[in-house]
Amino acid sequence: MGLPRPYTRTITEGPTSADATAAPALPYPSGWSALAFSSELKPGTVLTRPLAGEDVVLYRLRSGGLRAIRPYCPHLGAHLGLARVDGDDLVCPFHQFAFGPDGACVRTGYDTPPPRTPLTRLPVHEVNGAVLVWRHHDGRDPDWFVPPWHEIGHRPAREASWELAGNVQEVIENSVDLGHFATLHGWRRAEMGAPVAYDDAGFHVSMRAHESAPLLGDFVVDIEVDGYGLGCLHADVHTPRLGLRMCTMVLPTAVGPHRMQFRQRNRIAFTEPSRLPVPLARTVSRTAARLLDRAVFRSSCEFTAADFPIWNHKQYLQPPGLAHGDGPIGPFRRWARRFYPPVEGAESGVAPSGHGEAEGGATRRAGQQGPCGTRQVGR
Repeated sequence: MGLPRPYTRTITEGPTSADATAAPALPYPSGWSALAFSSELKPGTVLTRPLAGEDVVLYRLRSGGLRAIRPYCPHLGAHLGLARVDGDDLVCPFHQFAFGPDGACVRTGYDTPPPRTPLTRLPVHEVNGAVLVWRHHDGRDPDWFVPPWHEIGHRPAREASWELAGNVQEVIENSVDLGHFATLHGWRRAEMGAPVAYDDAGFHVSMRAHESAPLLGDFVVDIEVDGYGLGCLHADVHTPRLGLRMCTMVLPTAVGPHRMQFRQRNRIAFTEPSRLPVPLARTVSRTAARLLDRAVFRSSCEFTAADFPIWNHKQYLQPPGLAHGDGPIGPFRRWARRFYPPVEGAESGVAPSGHGEAEGGATRRAGQQGPCGTRQVGR
C-alpha cells in the first residue's frame, strides 16, 4: 500500500518570509504612501491598490484631476474599483449611481433624486511622478507634504515596482546603515559627509562611497539623500569620474502586516564636456544618456534588489544589538517613533528606543518575478 500523495511532497525548507511568521509586526506608519506612478493613471483610469490592510480606489478625472477614495459605494457597498469614469463622474457598476468630483452623488441609475451620502475621499498628493495617499493613525489631516524635487536630464523616468515581505521603516533606515553598503552592496567603504539632519517629518544624509571597477580603477560616488516620513526617499547620486548624475526615488508602502510594495523611479544625465563647443557637448551628453539609460537603470535596480532577500525574511529587532561601524541607526529609530501610535512605557517593540546603539548621530531641528520570491507589480 503506497503512501497518500499529499505526504510524498517535498518537505518545507528555507527561510520563512517575514509575513508568514508569528512575530508581531510594526504598526502601520502614519504619513504619505505611494500607491501608483502618475504614468499609471491616465484620464479615465480607475485603479485599486492596497494600503495598510485596506483597499484604496484611485481614479483620474477626464479633466486630469486625481481622486483617492474608500472602496465601497455608500449606496449598497459595491466595490468602486469596478466603477468607470464618465466625464468627471465616477459611476458605480451596481446601480449606476454617479459621484461628482467633490464626492457627492449627482444622479442615480433610475432618475430618482440622488441620496446625500457622499464618497469618502482620502487626501491624495501627486508629486515627483508618484501618487501619494495620506493615512494617519488618529485620522488627522495632512500636516506635512513631500516637496517637489528637481528633475535631471531630458529622458523620461524609468519605473519599476515589486511586492515582498518586510516593513517600510527598514527600507528607509537602510540609508543610515553604513555597514551594509560594504558587506551587502560591495562598496569598499562608505562614510558620512556630515551628521544626519532631522526635522519633524524629514531627514537629510550626505554620504561618499569609495568604489573600484575594472578599467576605471578607484573612484568615488557622492550621495545626497532626503527622506520624508517612512514612505518616501530621494537619492541624488553623482559619479564625477564618469560625469554621471542619477536621481532615484524609493517608495515603500505598507500593504499588510510584514508586507510591502516597493516602487523605484530613476532619471539620469551626463555632464556636458566642458572642452567641447556647447552644441556638440550637449549632443555628446544626450547621446550617452540615451545609450546607457537602460543599463544604468538595470544596475540601479540590481543594487536595490540585493536588499530584497534580507527584507523578505528578517524580523524587526528592538532593541538591536548594534556595533561600531553600523552607522547612526539608533538616532534614526528615535526619530521614526513619531510616525507610529503612542505606546505606554519606555520600552516596546513598537517604539524604537535606540538602546544598545554603538554609534550616535547628531539630531537637529531643520526646516516578471523578482528575486527571493518577490512579485513584480505595476509597470
